[in-house]
Amino acid sequence: MTQEYGKGFQEPICIGVFQSLSGTEACFGQDAMIGIQMANDGINAQGGVLIGGKSADVPLRYPIKLIVRDNQSKAGETSAIVRELISRDRVVALIGEVASGRTLEAAPIAQRHRVPLIANAASNDKITQGKDFVFRASYSDSQQGQVVARYVRSLGKSRAAILVDISRDSSTTIADSFQKQFVLLGGRIVAELAYNSGDKNFQAQLTTVKESGADCLFLPGNYTDCATSMKQAQLLEMGLDVFGADGWDATDLIRVAREAAEGAVFVSAFSAEDPDLRVQSFVQRYQRKYGKGERPMTFTVTAFDTLMLLANAMERARVNNPQNLNLRDISELQKFRQAVRNALSETHDYTGISGQITFEKSRDPRKPLVLLRIRNGKFRFLQKVTPE
Repeated sequence: MTQEYGKGFQEPICIGVFQSLSGTEACFGQDAMIGIQMANDGINAQGGVLIGGKSADVPLRYPIKLIVRDNQSKAGETSAIVRELISRDRVVALIGEVASGRTLEAAPIAQRHRVPLIANAASNDKITQGKDFVFRASYSDSQQGQVVARYVRSLGKSRAAILVDISRDSSTTIADSFQKQFVLLGGRIVAELAYNSGDKNFQAQLTTVKESGADCLFLPGNYTDCATSMKQAQLLEMGLDVFGADGWDATDLIRVAREAAEGAVFVSAFSAEDPDLRVQSFVQRYQRKYGKGERPMTFTVTAFDTLMLLANAMERARVNNPQNLNLRDISELQKFRQAVRNALSETHDYTGISGQITFEKSRDPRKPLVLLRIRNGKFRFLQKVTPE
């Protein structure tokens, strides 16, 4: 999938996008592509990105051309796609994706070829570690655990139980981060129980939690497992406040857990109910395009912010002669990739839809996370919290 441009434009800047557009996780990739396309349409409606604006006497606008590839939600597909985008299509930068596993396939390849990559939603801590060309537009797993722990302690909870999916890296990382922050703030972990993704019976673990004296339960797992465990906790009449990580804003969680999920609080990157004026303006823009009753999904917003972050970095990249920018020349292309990477690393207080974004030395963003509460079967905006 590519785009065509008529006369009067500078040669377009190619951006490679890899997402799960078919297969088991197609809905996530499709939501992301809506955001990327919305951002691209807005950028190109202004003539493109202004290259050399900070360093050249005569900056020029270059349109963005998206080169989009579908990894079909399959392991092993992304690595070949990324190599092709870099070597054949000669993209300036890469965007992808929601799934951490497939982003982890791409990250070392982007690093080896020194091509900037921004993960639009993948949260695995390892994605950016040791890779100075790899960035993340959304939060990491560790940031999730830290934010939830701070919120739980702010409620006066002091004895936490954790039910962790030991078959998933994200669950163990989030649990570990939660535990460290909770203890640092004066709380105690009174029970930490394990299960494997897909387990159906949590009675033994929950009975131990009930007997532990816990005053709250943290569930850093996927929404299907957590919905089942919440339902079983209700049957045991545990009466504990429940907290979770991201990925819970799925209607199936409500369908399975029903009233057992009432009052539970979890992490997300976005809420359409956020009263922030930028958020509400974006919601209105989205509804003008897709219908009055529609609301943008979280992955749409993080992907929108990702391309806008990249465009902002390209405009800040140091290019002395934009009129002579020849990205068909591999040497010039690599210089521009490096300049874009450098500008990304200098990003400070960029105003995105999902909040103010500053890249830390780790290339993970310092930005607010959203806490949502389940009320009457709906996911309601609670507050924003920025990791420390």
